[in-house]
Amino acid sequence: MGKKLDMRKGSTTVLILSLLAEEAMYGYQLAKELAARSGGVFEFKEGTLYPALHRMEKDGLLTSYWQVVEEGPSRKYYEITDRGRQALTLKANNWGEFARALLQVLEGAKS
Repeated sequence: MGKKLDMRKGSTTVLILSLLAEEAMYGYQLAKELAARSGGVFEFKEGTLYPALHRMEKDGLLTSYWQVVEEGPSRKYYEITDRGRQALTLKANNWGEFARALLQVLEGAKS
């Protein structure tokens, strides 16, 4: 589990922004979608997800609003801002460059 956390440490922001670029979501929905799309690799607990969302909102990458639900408690939805979209583009490019370099190194190790 420790290795999974180490690999995930720098990816939280880009993962959240990538989902919110598609549609506004509430926290539990984000966590479930990340887990589903990653085959369970990205399973964010409340202690990771909500501090990240609050930090990203404070940084102007997200905004939030409350939506009343007929059954159950109201939900706080998060949506990406223009600044968040710019950050997503930059971070996605950085992660792509990192992944390509990592794969080059790993391919060399197989030889």
